[in-house]
Amino acid sequence: MSVSDQVRTGERADLLAVLQRHRGFLRHTVRDLTDEQAAQRSTASELCLGGLLKHVAVTEERWARFAVGGAEAMQSTPIDWAGQFRMAEGETLAGLLAEYDRVAAGTDALVTTLDLDASHPLPEAPWFEPGAAWSVRRVLLHVIAETAQHAGHADVIRESIDGAKTMG
Repeated sequence: MSVSDQVRTGERADLLAVLQRHRGFLRHTVRDLTDEQAAQRSTASELCLGGLLKHVAVTEERWARFAVGGAEAMQSTPIDWAGQFRMAEGETLAGLLAEYDRVAAGTDALVTTLDLDASHPLPEAPWFEPGAAWSVRRVLLHVIAETAQHAGHADVIRESIDGAKTMG
């Protein structure tokens, strides 16, 4: 069975379907918002909807680089840990959505080509077990979990802005 057939019917298709579903929930939370609303903090948290969208895109792209080339590839570009959670001057919701679409398309293409069993040692960080390695499959599961978690955060933030909900 070719990789393209596996994508349509197998584990790869399932992983992509779940990831795309949770991306859709996150995108749904920002529907019909202005840039000002997307940048608004509406809860006690520092989080805003535009910042969450930006963070999820940055995170997905970094893990995609890890899946291809390991920790060195993941860390090949610097990250603004605080800035990734808020909209910077000049950023727009439309621009953040376009960047998220670009990242998602790249990840989706990788899922069709990478060996899901290939693994790389994790970067050194206090939140990773020393010496642990993750497979591409585990990376995808982590990206799905991260996206789902932040889609839930986004739903609470959106409801606090104008009462809109993803479901219900």
